[in-house]
Amino acid sequence: MEEQKKFGIIGRNISYSFSKKYFEDKFQRLMLKNHFYDVYDLPNLSEVENILKKENLLGLNVTVPFKEKILPYLDELSEEAEKTGAVNCILIKDDIKKGFNTDVFGFEKTLLLHRKSFHDSALVLGNGGAAKAVQYVLKKNDIPFQTVSRKGELNFGNLTAKTVSQNTLIIQCTSVGTFPNVDDCLDFPFEGITDHHLVIDLIYNPNYTSFIKKAAEKGAKTVNGFYMLEQQAEKNWEIWNF
Repeated sequence: MEEQKKFGIIGRNISYSFSKKYFEDKFQRLMLKNHFYDVYDLPNLSEVENILKKENLLGLNVTVPFKEKILPYLDELSEEAEKTGAVNCILIKDDIKKGFNTDVFGFEKTLLLHRKSFHDSALVLGNGGAAKAVQYVLKKNDIPFQTVSRKGELNFGNLTAKTVSQNTLIIQCTSVGTFPNVDDCLDFPFEGITDHHLVIDLIYNPNYTSFIKKAAEKGAKTVNGFYMLEQQAEKNWEIWNF
């Protein structure tokens, strides 16, 4: 009998996980009957130790709120994971646990697909694990940016419409507005948004967050996180099957 190959995702409150369905559909398409994908919904990250020891576990996805906290549990990091300080993909091979950041790959593909030359400076909303991947990509592509966070120098209390109008690329990296809290929205000066803006919201569930809807009403080009999610998932699959 063929040995089982196990994969999964760790996070908190992730019963809605896209990854499980995505990978199970992939296993079916590729007729991989010995591949399995599990959701590990952890109230506390310390429980990850037991998961990492599971027999035949080859890879894990990591999602909110553990992308940064997972680092001490790993043996090695890819360059992107090291530079961002965040991991969303783990490869387990020869008892070595290596962390990768494929959000970087997924976000860069999304950005390059939609960006125009006049999207020349950015506001990054949030400063968690997803924001770290976005900041890395902006630096790599020489796009100046400012980060807006709850406790930062530039925060949601002092962000002005003028600052928003001067930065035509807005990337929403917080979890505000994610299912099931779909009516929640960041406190944001939408009056600063114009039809020259590109607004990317990394949330994919729902398809259209309150944030995206309000930006679209001002004429901005809006993009959700679904393409980024697909691209990072494909990159994870590549890493696990290298």
